[in-house]
Amino acid sequence: QVQLVESGGGLAQAGGSLGLSCAASRCIFSINVMGWYRQAQGDARELVAAITSSGTTRYADSVKGRFTISRDNAENAVYLQMNSLKPEDTAVYYCNAYIVEVTATVNEYDYWGQGTQVTVSS
Repeated sequence: QVQLVESGGGLAQAGGSLGLSCAASRCIFSINVMGWYRQAQGDARELVAAITSSGTTRYADSVKGRFTISRDNAENAVYLQMNSLKPEDTAVYYCNAYIVEVTATVNEYDYWGQGTQVTVSS
């Protein structure tokens, strides 16, 4: 099991920057994928960015070129640097850890943080 705690949300103006951090309660080296999702009011939760244990990244089209995800295995942390923010980036941002454990069977686990609010004013 792993607990995830996000920090760094807040208020920014359009065109500004914010950085989010996600601290994990255990070593993240073996966590298959860590990601950031967001959920705007009235909308479904959507993937923003993800990074695999080997460092491969994936981004939503809406944030490509503006957001950067990174992970620090030594710090058991994942980060999301958000630049050129837009009002439509306003949402609650959630950290996610996806783990696949292969024993006699294959078990998949999804863990979520409590979320952090990001608000971008125009």
